[in-house]
Amino acid sequence: MKINRLMLMLVLLFVPCGFVLAAPGMAAVTVTPAAGGGETYTLSIQVLALMTALSLLPAALITMTSFTRIIIVLAILRQALGTAQTPSNQILIGLALFLSAFIMAPVFEEVYEAGVKPYLAEEIGSEQAFEQGSKPLRNFMLEQTRESDLGMFADIGQYPEEDLDSPETVPLTLLVPAYVTSELKTAFQIGFLMLIPFLVIDLVVASVLMSMGMMMLSPMIISLPFKIMLFVLVDGWALVMGTLATSFFT
Repeated sequence: MKINRLMLMLVLLFVPCGFVLAAPGMAAVTVTPAAGGGETYTLSIQVLALMTALSLLPAALITMTSFTRIIIVLAILRQALGTAQTPSNQILIGLALFLSAFIMAPVFEEVYEAGVKPYLAEEIGSEQAFEQGSKPLRNFMLEQTRESDLGMFADIGQYPEEDLDSPETVPLTLLVPAYVTSELKTAFQIGFLMLIPFLVIDLVVASVLMSMGMMMLSPMIISLPFKIMLFVLVDGWALVMGTLATSFFT
């Protein structure tokens, strides 16, 4: 049920509003003028637009949720441990997806209640549903976005200052790249802090091997058990997953 809600919410955010107000039972390519200068399209064109919008769902899940930060931190952690392909890419992506679903669940619930549910009940139109449904996701991204990154893209795009006065006026075309940039920076900061203890172990092992004259022996082979032992003793997976989850609830 939650997966179906997630699909509905993301499709609603990316479907152009003009394609949603069609009347059923019309010819295949008939365009009918609507009140206020708009146009309504046939059901077949709406379905085509919906299917086209589905291609944006993977990009939306990666760039507009907590997925980016999580998957980068997990990849750096695997590199720090030196375990090659363990855990595998499939396991890391699965962890990132389900942890992202846990973190984003309150936001998606707000999106559903504010935009999708009243739209499906035909209480509001598509444009109003888009505006109301995008507010929770917009607020989430703004909370995680640095002002410097937002200002940088605003200067590049020459956005007027009145577009940055409130969260409602910040366009998604400006917010999304600023949010992704901030997420990349935060992910590498967390990854750097995780690398330090494992780097110390590598340095100690390399120094010991050099002092013993065992220069032909790779320090990675000796340091790997110690790094895994340290990670297990401190309950590393719980610490990493808990830190990632709490980093979004500030």
